Amino acid sequence: MTLGQLFFKYRSYTPIPFVIPLFLFARPTILTMSIGMVFVLIGEIIRFWGVSYAGSETRTRNVGASNLVTQGPFAYTRNPLYLANIIIYFGFGIMANSLNPYLTIIGMIYFILQYHFIINEEEKRLLELFKDKYETYKSSVNKIIPSFTKLAPEKQSKLKFDIKAGYLSEKRTLQANLTVVICIYIVYILINQ
Repeated sequence: MTLGQLFFKYRSYTPIPFVIPLFLFARPTILTMSIGMVFVLIGEIIRFWGVSYAGSETRTRNVGASNLVTQGPFAYTRNPLYLANIIIYFGFGIMANSLNPYLTIIGMIYFILQYHFIINEEEKRLLELFKDKYETYKSSVNKIIPSFTKLAPEKQSKLKFDIKAGYLSEKRTLQANLTVVICIYIVYILINQ
């Protein structure tokens, strides 16, 4: 198993080393919680938008896909869900104000490295599955940093935006993110009594 496959398989659990010190050293303020929450919401909106096109395949433990999704946020970046996760984790770091700014910076480096390995693994598999179609997509859309111009409509997939499938796919992530937000809020209440 490659490092990319390992990170991909356990990507639901890899935030734990970031979240534990986040809570242990949290010193949230109204300002940090407000600013951080903006980032969390932006990240979650991007994720929900993406999974409403990609559906439940975003929950698989095996690298691959039955469709090449190139619409919605995928028309601006090839990896909007990973970009959104980085934005969300950044938001949590700001909200908690833990070891500020060091934990947030270390967390961002950790997640960027993790997603680097995952993306490389996924791209090898998508190239095998979709060949020239993926090569064209790859040459037209940035890996992670969104471009200001989206992929041309004739190059986009024809999948439907499905809010119900998006919700079903995103439900676990929404619950996890809400739990982190509530825990940070509880820490705020406890240290300000």
